[in-house]
Amino acid sequence: MPDNKMFEIPTEMRELAEKNVEEARVAYGQFMEFMSQAMNAWSSTGAPEAGNFKALQERAVSFAKENAERSFSLASDLANAKDMQDVVTLQSRYVQTQMQTFGIQAQQLSWLMADAFRNMQSKPPKKD
Repeated sequence: MPDNKMFEIPTEMRELAEKNVEEARVAYGQFMEFMSQAMNAWSSTGAPEAGNFKALQERAVSFAKENAERSFSLASDLANAKDMQDVVTLQSRYVQTQMQTFGIQAQQLSWLMADAFRNMQSKPPKKD
């Protein structure tokens, strides 16, 4: 019978990985905050198309944050995995969940996009 200890991930490596994940999470949070501010600035410029796509924009940002948080959670869990079996199990569970989530998110975004286009078409063009 093979020795499972051979595939055990060292504690020091797990601690370093967890630290790196946390640093990446902070950097990503700062990036998303900047992007949200930039998108809000664009929405407030008064561009007519901006208003039509505001709900779509907000939902896409929300989905990006949710997906990133799930990814960081996975990375944190992987950093704490004790052996390769844990890694495989965590990754498999994540992939299954994300595939379902992406399908739902794509459907919701397509509905919002269709609504935005309908709103654009139903409004008469602005005259200068």
